[in-house]
Amino acid sequence: MDETQPLLAPVPPPTTAAGQFPYIPDVNVPNDEVFDHRVDFNPNGDPKNPLEWPKAYHNGVILLLAFMAFTVTFTCIGVVPIARQIVLDLENRESKSASVLLVTIWELGEAAGPLLIAPLSEVYGRAAVFNVANVLFIVWTVVAACSQTSHLFILSRFMTGCAVASNVLNPAVIGDMLPPDQRGSAMATLMLAPLLGGAIGPAITGAIAQSIGWRNVLWFAAGMAGVCELCFILLFRETYKIRILQRRIARLKKQKNEDGLALKVVVEEECEHTALAIWKAIKRPAAVFGGSFVLQILSFYGAIVFTFYYIMSTTLPEVLKNVYGFAPTTIGSSFIAFSVGSTFAVFLCNMLIDRIYIYLRTKNNDQSHPEFRMPLTIISGCILPISIALFGWTAAKGWPAALLLFLVGLQGFAILTGMVPLMAYVVDAFGLYSASALTAVLITRCLMSTFLPLVVGPLTDQLGYGWGFMIVSGVCLVVAPVPWLVMRYGEKLRQCSAYTRDD
Repeated sequence: MDETQPLLAPVPPPTTAAGQFPYIPDVNVPNDEVFDHRVDFNPNGDPKNPLEWPKAYHNGVILLLAFMAFTVTFTCIGVVPIARQIVLDLENRESKSASVLLVTIWELGEAAGPLLIAPLSEVYGRAAVFNVANVLFIVWTVVAACSQTSHLFILSRFMTGCAVASNVLNPAVIGDMLPPDQRGSAMATLMLAPLLGGAIGPAITGAIAQSIGWRNVLWFAAGMAGVCELCFILLFRETYKIRILQRRIARLKKQKNEDGLALKVVVEEECEHTALAIWKAIKRPAAVFGGSFVLQILSFYGAIVFTFYYIMSTTLPEVLKNVYGFAPTTIGSSFIAFSVGSTFAVFLCNMLIDRIYIYLRTKNNDQSHPEFRMPLTIISGCILPISIALFGWTAAKGWPAALLLFLVGLQGFAILTGMVPLMAYVVDAFGLYSASALTAVLITRCLMSTFLPLVVGPLTDQLGYGWGFMIVSGVCLVVAPVPWLVMRYGEKLRQCSAYTRDD
């Protein structure tokens, strides 16, 4: 992606009396780092450039991001098998809707959080926003552990979801650090961590809740988040190019002691830390979303696909208990089936997504396009409707539990095979605006994940699992052609947006 985009328009440098651009050497900065009063990374090698950091550090950052993603999913999904117990303890009664809302309200928070997290990361950098968000995550997890009413518990779950930075910033950091032909496998690795959290979480939390109470589940999660934040403070370095160069500009101005120097990174003046800059950054996700049709349709598609994760999470415990008579601890362990399928999908993406990208690029005369990420998503769109329909009829007919769990694993495979390339596509297509574009994807996904599972319950109550999930499968079938359409027409559609145009 070319980075000369609308919010990154070049700032004309001042000229000397002779009309020449003055050269500004600096003892601490390589001489060819400063061109015509515009600061950029040294193309001959720059230790501050995240793309040139050692591979070992890149891998360390990926592991750190994965650790936080694991912790987030553990905290979110860990309450699924004990949601009814929490509601019963706090309200002294059972409530199916409250149990579902206890889980899905998190997604509403994850929809609200990126509205601030993504744009602020484009003003203050990834590191500062990560640290603040992580601290808030810990605080609200502790509040949930201490809650005495279901209302406070649900509020704390919403606020904890708001403080999740990893969903929107993890792919953006990958885009900051790695070239396009290495991003796919890195994102696949990152996606593995939350899958493990989603598998291990319910299995562990069910046992903890039965032995020492559900509140200790949340204290355990807060402890993990605390360890993760300590690692962030000690090890994580800023990766956002504009923020790094802004610091370099400030240092150069201070060393030169000449306020009149118009040193600017190739970026609009709004990057200064003013209230106007923050307001512009907050509006940016809406501007990016509204200005890109391809982002709109992919966001809607991704929301439909990922929602089935929460539909499965809230439906599976009920099916296993009522149809198959599973105990709570066994129900928690059954979530491993989803993670087995998802993990296989992640390994497949890790092996193939960059290879497919490079192969298609080679066939296209070494011209790269984000659409080369789409083949695996097309396959996913074919598998998911079938697995959802069969899941419903297996539960309705009481077919073997092993078949039901196999279909749960197949759903996990289809969801992740669809989502990993989709996220890689957004990072490739939107470049420095990837955080804002990912915000649009996440908000759409989270809103859908909050409310659609609430509809599935009444639907299956009225029609049964078989026909209820046939309707849900039909919705998925309607949107299945979207990845193919993006693969076929995405390049032309991107040229209609100032944020994704190939200049």
